[in-house]
Amino acid sequence: MSQQRDTDLINELLAQGSETDWLEFKKDNFEPEMIGVRCSALANAARLIGKDTAYMLWGIDDATLSVIGSKFNPHTQKANGQELAFWLARQLQPSIPFQFRRIEHPHGNVVILEIPAATAAPVAFKNIPYIRIGSATPKLTDYPERYQQLIERLRPYTWEHAVARQYISGDDVLDLLDYSSYFKLTKQPLPDNRQGIFDKLAAERLIHQDVGGHWNITNLGAILFAADLTQFDSALARKAVRFTAYLGKNRAAQVSHRVEGKKGYAVGFEGLIEFINSILPKNEHIDVALRTEEPLFPTIAVREVIANALIHQNMTISGAGPQIEVFQDRIEITNPGKPLVPADRMIDLPPRSRNEALASLMRRMGMCEEQGSGLDKVIASIEMFQLPPPLFREEGNAMQVVLYGPRHFAQMTPEERTRACYQHAVLKFLTGERMKNATLCARFGIESRNASQASVVIKKAKEAGLIREADPEHPRAGYVPQWA
Repeated sequence: MSQQRDTDLINELLAQGSETDWLEFKKDNFEPEMIGVRCSALANAARLIGKDTAYMLWGIDDATLSVIGSKFNPHTQKANGQELAFWLARQLQPSIPFQFRRIEHPHGNVVILEIPAATAAPVAFKNIPYIRIGSATPKLTDYPERYQQLIERLRPYTWEHAVARQYISGDDVLDLLDYSSYFKLTKQPLPDNRQGIFDKLAAERLIHQDVGGHWNITNLGAILFAADLTQFDSALARKAVRFTAYLGKNRAAQVSHRVEGKKGYAVGFEGLIEFINSILPKNEHIDVALRTEEPLFPTIAVREVIANALIHQNMTISGAGPQIEVFQDRIEITNPGKPLVPADRMIDLPPRSRNEALASLMRRMGMCEEQGSGLDKVIASIEMFQLPPPLFREEGNAMQVVLYGPRHFAQMTPEERTRACYQHAVLKFLTGERMKNATLCARFGIESRNASQASVVIKKAKEAGLIREADPEHPRAGYVPQWA
């Protein structure tokens, strides 16, 4: 945190003209119990009024709001024989990342206590939550209407709106973000002045105003529109897409391509898809006198699965980002974080994303299907190509999707046949139809004279508890997923 930014911050807080529900000034009262109560009250009040941060400042004259300096040093101050910050952290529940800073302001030493607004639950000091009302700090439970309002406004921590780059000039914003791509992808005309650009980016929460005429770039702005993610914190840079292609069927094979992405997801998405399609193995198809090449994997399936990996990853897992690995017979797409929807229900249940702003903006920019219509189209394209069914699985603290290259029915494993039967039943159910022996034959490319092969697969899927008869009294009515 720069000295100049803190000086600008102090000046802007003083310009408020008085204390507020999220701001308090002190001369030299640094009694630990008082600070603990104020931390709880200010954190809760800030969330209640829609502020992300609350502040206490020492070294300020309450009457004139002028800087008079303070002898308070939070780094040496003790509370019950412990360092103040350590003691305070133990008394606040849930823990919040407050921060003391001692600033050499031109008119005297000022101490800033920066207090994040409550997120998951009301912040309590010694198990009692407080609230700020004017200059008073009563117990929150004494004001049930405010307590209820606070509960309604609390939300989980949102990674997207946290700051990726703080206190930078407008020129730096325009250098670090490929802002022209934002306007192109959202189909908006590029404003003819800088302020118009900043207004649009701020309205989208890609940036927001900091103090002293400076700006902050949010994680959402950086991860989507960074011209170069390595210009940001390493934790964010490691969220870039990693791509590896192997010449064989496992990771011991020789690597033919290895790419570490640098661009933001929105800026680099189309280029990434084009690059992957250009190096994916092709199937040769001969039709009469013409020889054509078709992609080994349906383009829509590759595109949608990669977009889902970008959108639904757990951004708070450090040191990990989306990974795409191409082998001779399959492609594996892995993203950090356990799925929020059971793997076997991903086709039919609406997606749940940890990153709603990211998901919404990527859909608006046409990078993936509308909510709830993506993976069913993946399955439909896989069936049209008569490929083995994709595999959705949890891998440790990650989610992985595997798309397989062409294999005939006879080459599929029993587990793959059963999974394909279940996915086919789900797809039919979503379109208002029912799976039947004939539709499953068509899905596998089984000739009608060999329909008994499909019957065996249906029997296995029923025994596995994946499908059931739609109407037990009329067996010819077809089959639906077990949960239907």
